Amino acid sequence: MSITIDQAFSKQFEREVHEAYQRQGSKLRATIRVKNGVRGSSTTFQKVGKGAASTKARHGIVPVMNVDFSAVEATLVDYYAGEWVDQLDELKTNLDERQVLANAGAFALGRKTDELILSALKQATHVAGQETSGLTKDKVLQAFEMLGAADVPDDGQRYAVIGWKQWSDLLNVAEFANAEFVGDDQLPWRGTQAKVWLGTLWMPHSGLPSEGGVRHCYWYHKSAVGHAIGQDVKSDITWHGDRAAHFISNSMSQGAALIDEDGVVAMPCLES
Repeated sequence: MSITIDQAFSKQFEREVHEAYQRQGSKLRATIRVKNGVRGSSTTFQKVGKGAASTKARHGIVPVMNVDFSAVEATLVDYYAGEWVDQLDELKTNLDERQVLANAGAFALGRKTDELILSALKQATHVAGQETSGLTKDKVLQAFEMLGAADVPDDGQRYAVIGWKQWSDLLNVAEFANAEFVGDDQLPWRGTQAKVWLGTLWMPHSGLPSEGGVRHCYWYHKSAVGHAIGQDVKSDITWHGDRAAHFISNSMSQGAALIDEDGVVAMPCLES
């Protein structure tokens, strides 16, 4: 058996890793602001404040809005996920085995992407409800009111990420799970990937931070968090004769930052 992997194989493997990462690697990347092609060790996201309109006298000077502008920095960090493949491994000829390793690398990097985003969300200071209860209807409505009071746009770009226990809690809320309230097409029993409720896309996630039995869930607007990408997912395959094996290295350079804390409401939930 050959001890080299040709360029066609390498390019195909890298494409499969990239596609797997885009498809299933990260659940949160598409829910926030993304800046690609960042050069350097960090980048900035612009935060624009609220402007105020006023009147003017005839032939007078048009008043300015005095909008506050600020920049939020996101630092990029390099991450790697590698794996050894023995010379006699079926990877070189077996499509299924190759796809297994491609998915493993992509999913590992995808979990790291979500971890970065969740770390940014964790900096939120607005909290709905108490840590002594699960995800109740009252807690959801309190968070809903807080977002509205902060003038967070209700434009179809709101997202709520919750744990699986909290998803189960919501299944006991009639307004979330009963067809009489949400319609037959939005029943969560048909699938657990995501569901639209209260103008927000709700999704369960296994990677939410938990401290002392309290799961931290978040309701946010897409513009409130930024994700910077210096290098998207990339794979490199090299032969190591001393090991009689190929080493597959998957890498990326990314960072995340909380841009507008008013656009995020944390919902701490007790898991008993």
